[in-house]
Amino acid sequence: MLTVGSLAPDFTLSDHAGVTHTLSQYRGKRVVLYFYPKDDTPSCTAQACRFRDQLPHFSGLDAVVLGVSADTQRSHQKFARKLKLNFPLLTDECVGGTPSMIAAYGAWIKKSVSRTTYLIDAQGRIERVWQKVNPVYNSVEVLNVIRGLPVQEIEAKTPPMFIIEADEPIPVGRKVSKKAGKKASGKPTKKKTATAKQAKKAAKKAPSAKRIAKKSKRKASSRRRNLPPDRP
Repeated sequence: MLTVGSLAPDFTLSDHAGVTHTLSQYRGKRVVLYFYPKDDTPSCTAQACRFRDQLPHFSGLDAVVLGVSADTQRSHQKFARKLKLNFPLLTDECVGGTPSMIAAYGAWIKKSVSRTTYLIDAQGRIERVWQKVNPVYNSVEVLNVIRGLPVQEIEAKTPPMFIIEADEPIPVGRKVSKKAGKKASGKPTKKKTATAKQAKKAAKKAPSAKRIAKKSKRKASSRRRNLPPDRP
């Protein structure tokens, strides 16, 4: 893993559209380089959609967002098209079993990509590193650093508040479910419907017409017994 202050390794990679990118071409700008495990998975979808939605804020601060994984260019094309992504997805396919650029940034662990985000400053040095990234709120964390706002780490018991706008605080959670990934990508989530077993159980609990009639008959009989006798 690269340390803060060290020079970020240069690279030359193609994106999902076939455009070649090098780190040196972005000298003078801040670069958000985020590594993710796999295209079209719930957590990676949520993270990509958040960066997509926040891109105008990054662009306004003269920062570039680049996503990187070991997926093929074709996989990136489908993923980018499906989510309508507005930033490049770089491909670093495995050559000899290891993707060289991902490994150079210390994000290749146990034969898979470790979710890691780097913020590289305008001089090409590592400004900040995020490991064990929360995919839903990572874009907000990075944006806070670029804006110079105080950043609070995600805690297990008391999630902090990360600020996008002065009047729009966002609470930070710990986990990302499949439902959260679908919600971030704009997909409709399915609502739970009652099963046949649940319907049968509810029907048993509901009083039948026969039971209601029997109960009414008992009440009428009881009232007749309590009436005073007729006078002669």
